[in-house]
Amino acid sequence: MAGIILFDGICNFCDSTVQFIIKHDESGYFQFASLQSDIGQALLNQYNIPKNIDSVILIEQGNVSLESTAALNICRKLDGLWPCFYALILVPPIIRNALYRLFAKQRYRLFGQKSECLLPTPSQRQRFLS
Repeated sequence: MAGIILFDGICNFCDSTVQFIIKHDESGYFQFASLQSDIGQALLNQYNIPKNIDSVILIEQGNVSLESTAALNICRKLDGLWPCFYALILVPPIIRNALYRLFAKQRYRLFGQKSECLLPTPSQRQRFLS
């Protein structure tokens, strides 16, 4: 079963992160949906995730990960040395998530935002749920 990553489809940083994950996920484990899409909204409802969440969301085998835990669980499945970052799971979540939230609040200012969601290339389209 694939992991599903819900991401902010109008965030330039989030878009770049999705492209990075696709590049480093040669097995194609992850599928993607923007939070703004119909399928993204349906998954938020299905898993009782608050709609105002400002985080990447990872759904795996019926479990939901948010914030830094989601990011570290994603790293764990990537190719190369990226799984080494999973060791940061040992840092208490209160510290990891505080740093995550600080960055998340600044991402539009630092990287900008789009007026519309990413359009995947034809070869990437099968990885997107919407």
